[in-house]
Amino acid sequence: MKAVVLHEYGGPGNLKFEDSVAEPQVSGNTVLIAAVAASVNPIDWKLRSGAMQKMFPLTLPAILGRDVSGIVRAVGANVKHFKVGDRVLAFTNQTYAEMVAVDDTDVTHLPDGVDLIVAAAIPLISLTGDQLVRNATNVQKGQTVLVTGALGSVGRAAVHTAKKIGAQVIAGVRGKDLADARALGVSDVLAIDDDEAIEKFPLVDAIADTVGGEVAAKLIARIKPGGAFGYAAMLPESAAAKNPTVKITRVGARPDPSKVREFVDDVRDGKFVLPIGRRMSLHDAAEAQALGEKGGVGKIILLAPDSRE
Repeated sequence: MKAVVLHEYGGPGNLKFEDSVAEPQVSGNTVLIAAVAASVNPIDWKLRSGAMQKMFPLTLPAILGRDVSGIVRAVGANVKHFKVGDRVLAFTNQTYAEMVAVDDTDVTHLPDGVDLIVAAAIPLISLTGDQLVRNATNVQKGQTVLVTGALGSVGRAAVHTAKKIGAQVIAGVRGKDLADARALGVSDVLAIDDDEAIEKFPLVDAIADTVGGEVAAKLIARIKPGGAFGYAAMLPESAAAKNPTVKITRVGARPDPSKVREFVDDVRDGKFVLPIGRRMSLHDAAEAQALGEKGGVGKIILLAPDSRE
């Protein structure tokens, strides 16, 4: 099969499109998906570069990718809820490929009315954003939560979850993006690149952070005593020591196909919108990662070779 393979850590150029990669095997609980699309996420280039090597070492050569949408090609003998021809979606591994083998417990059906290509953008960002709000901040109805990077893919998912809970949501974005952030239907907005605005902003119950770095460290001081700070990026080690009354929790997405299905249902119903910045061929995965790492292009979808709905 065709796939993008990483043979050694390094730059985007180390991603090689190959057309004779062994197809994954089907076991008893496996769903084999003929991929229509995958998506590019920051974790992909962090793994490729070796920046996450200590935390998540790869067995090289490796196939990257966490999201896949496609059509069921085969199922294992123990699989009961999926059949050949089903349109499906999954949060899994090794998705920069024509064929992806997934445990059936990590797969969800894709409802009619949702484009298979667009759906490929949903799994990782929805799970990260949702778990960031529900698990890390544990924000409740009526409480106030600040979501940083609210116009990013994970940020949009976090805003969506917080609003469904009934929280008062503040969108934290760069000053030049305040108008776009208001269009998310939030309670308020905050320019997180404006130290004076941060200093004057009322304390919040929780922060769901997708930005990280020194900006995140500054914002922790705006949380009420006993509040919560959940983050999906990187946080300076000193931040926790300076804010001992705040519960600080890092989130890494965990599989939850029912939650992925909830998000795609909301996409179908027009309740959740995730803008797609680029659609590119799987063959151009190296270029796609370089663009994503540079930033400013939005969510990137990788189309499998000869993919068709």
